[in-house]
Amino acid sequence: MGEKPKTGGVWPTVKPFVNGGASGMLATCVIQPVDMIKVRIQLGQGSAAQVTRNMIKNEGIGAFYKGLSAGLLRQATYTTARLGSFRALTNKAVAANDGKPLPLYQKAICGLTAGAIGACVGSPADLALIRMQADATLPAAQRRNYTNAFHALYRIVSDEGVLALWKGAGPTVVRAMALNMGMLASYDQSVEFFKDSLGFGEAATVVGASAVSGFFASACSLPFDYVKTQIQKMQPDANGKYPYTGSLDCTMKTLKSGGPFKFYTGFPVYCVRIAPHVMMTWIFLNQIQKLEKSIGL
Repeated sequence: MGEKPKTGGVWPTVKPFVNGGASGMLATCVIQPVDMIKVRIQLGQGSAAQVTRNMIKNEGIGAFYKGLSAGLLRQATYTTARLGSFRALTNKAVAANDGKPLPLYQKAICGLTAGAIGACVGSPADLALIRMQADATLPAAQRRNYTNAFHALYRIVSDEGVLALWKGAGPTVVRAMALNMGMLASYDQSVEFFKDSLGFGEAATVVGASAVSGFFASACSLPFDYVKTQIQKMQPDANGKYPYTGSLDCTMKTLKSGGPFKFYTGFPVYCVRIAPHVMMTWIFLNQIQKLEKSIGL
C-alpha cells in the first residue's frame, strides 16, 4: 500500500487506483464460487442447486475457484481503472462545481466513462476468466486446458493473435458502462441520501448505499453480461462457422428464440453474485481508506 506517508507527490494521484484494485481483489476472493455457478447457469447446465451438486460430485471443491487467478488479474486491471478513474473524474467535476455535490446525471456520466476505461483495460483478463470457467463444460477434445490466467493470455495471443484478447470487448465495454453507471452513481447518491437526509451513521450508510449500488449494478448490466458470455464462449462448428457474427446478431437471435426475459437468465444468482461483490468492494474500500487515514497515508 506504500510505506511513505506523503501529503504531496504521486501518492494522492495513484491512491484511488490502488485502493480500488485492492478492494476489488479482496471482494473477488470471497465471491468467486458464486461467479462460477452463475457462468455455468448461463451455459445452460441447470439451476444453482443442480450446478453446485454436479460440480462437487464431478470436479470437487477446487472447481469453484477455477479461474481465480484470472478473476484477481481482472480486478487488478478493471477495478483499479474504473474506481480510480471514477474518483478522479468526480473530484475534477466537484472542483468545477465549486465544491458542491454533483447532480445525479453528472455522476452517471462519470460512471459511464469510468466503466468504459476500466473495461478496455480489463477486457483481456475478463476473456481469460470466462474461457477458464467455461472450459470444463466443453467436450474433452475442445477443452483449452489453461493452467492459469497468464497461460490463458499467452495461449490466446499465440493461437489467435493479440487482437483476440479483445474478443467480445464491444459487449464488455457496453456492459461495464451500464454496470458502472448503476453502481457508481447510485452509491454516491445513496451515501448522500442515507447520511444527510436520514441521518444514518457511517457503518449503516456504507452498508445501505452498497446494497442499493449492488441492485442497480445487477439490473443495469445482466442483459449485456448474457450477450458478452455467449460471444466469448462460442466455438466454431464442424464447418468453421460461429453461431453468432457479433453481439448484435447474438442479441437478435436470443430475442427471437427466447424473448426479452432470456437476457435475465440466472438473474437471482447474478444478483446474488454482483450485489455482494459490489457491497464488499465498497466496504473493503471504506476500511482501506480508514486504515490509510489512521497511519497517515
